[in-house]
Amino acid sequence: MQNHFFKDDAMAKIQSVRVTFAALLAASLLLLGGCAATSLPQRTGLVKMGTAPITLEGDPIHVGDRAPAFRAVNSQMGVYHFQPGDGRVWILSSVPSIDTPVCSLETDHFNKVASTMNPDVSIITISMDLPFAQQQWCGAKGIKNITLLSDYRFHSFAKHYGVLMKQNGLLARQVVVVGKDGKIVYVQLVPNIAHQPNYAPVLAAARRAAMAPD
Repeated sequence: MQNHFFKDDAMAKIQSVRVTFAALLAASLLLLGGCAATSLPQRTGLVKMGTAPITLEGDPIHVGDRAPAFRAVNSQMGVYHFQPGDGRVWILSSVPSIDTPVCSLETDHFNKVASTMNPDVSIITISMDLPFAQQQWCGAKGIKNITLLSDYRFHSFAKHYGVLMKQNGLLARQVVVVGKDGKIVYVQLVPNIAHQPNYAPVLAAARRAAMAPD
């Protein structure tokens, strides 16, 4: 009688283990399915690094769209929340790495022209560089007129503005102008990472947006 009790108890434990394993397996499959469903959109044929084609990941943006909000890390390691539609005009410049020649030239150029723009125009440069590296670069270059942000922690800008380069995890070179109402008025995705953007249409779009009625 006692042996029969132990046998039933062992069978119950085995059945419990089977049920637990089946539940864990189902949960794992559900999680994997959810990850696959939320994979980032991909675009090809738009950007190169030298001669090498680049795949962009993230949601593409277009003129007329509401500019996506995003969060990034500032130079004090605090969280910066970008909320468009605050009555300001924004120039959003994404670069692969601030401490490279082309990115350095671009960011320095925007810093210089910032002082000539309408006071309602603000400029942000964002990259995957660590905030410490950005702060050190700003100090060496005397950058004071624009805001540098890092997307290293959240990848929020990369995903919402469609500029995450699959091959290296950096941001593609893109300039976006956001109007006072929070809508995108200009987008320039630079076709080759090794080149600077065409600044004239960027600044013209920002000036037109600044003169638009509130």
